[in-house]
Amino acid sequence: MSFENLKPEVTQIIASENTSRDEKLLQICQLLQDNISYYNWVGFYFANHETKTLHLGPYVGAETDHTVIPFGKGICGQVAESNANFVVPDVAAQDNYIACSFTVKSEIVVPLFVKGQNIGQIDIDSHVIDPFTEADERFLEFVNEQVATLY
Repeated sequence: MSFENLKPEVTQIIASENTSRDEKLLQICQLLQDNISYYNWVGFYFANHETKTLHLGPYVGAETDHTVIPFGKGICGQVAESNANFVVPDVAAQDNYIACSFTVKSEIVVPLFVKGQNIGQIDIDSHVIDPFTEADERFLEFVNEQVATLY
């Protein structure tokens, strides 16, 4: 399914009543993983600015031990500090990478802003080398804009 076709589905999940925020986030993760072939792990991390750590929120995919990530550590931790998208075409070529699984070949992380503050991020791992394009970035920015309305 194309990104354009997924946008209304994301909007519909966000607008659904009688669904908790975490349930909505989980539904978004599932929607993305089910409909984009190279999205093999999809999850959200949320920032604790006092402790300078990220905390795992709803996700779909293989279990991870990385439930708390210090700012600056790994791709997610770097995005917490840079406030910028980070696309890693090949995780093996990345120095500051926290290995989750040998099956992960690439990663994209897009920060989640609420009222100008980076409160977290969407993190996607792929079992394919270099699948992410600018279209992925724009789509995930859209997803995060929708998610931001929940906060």
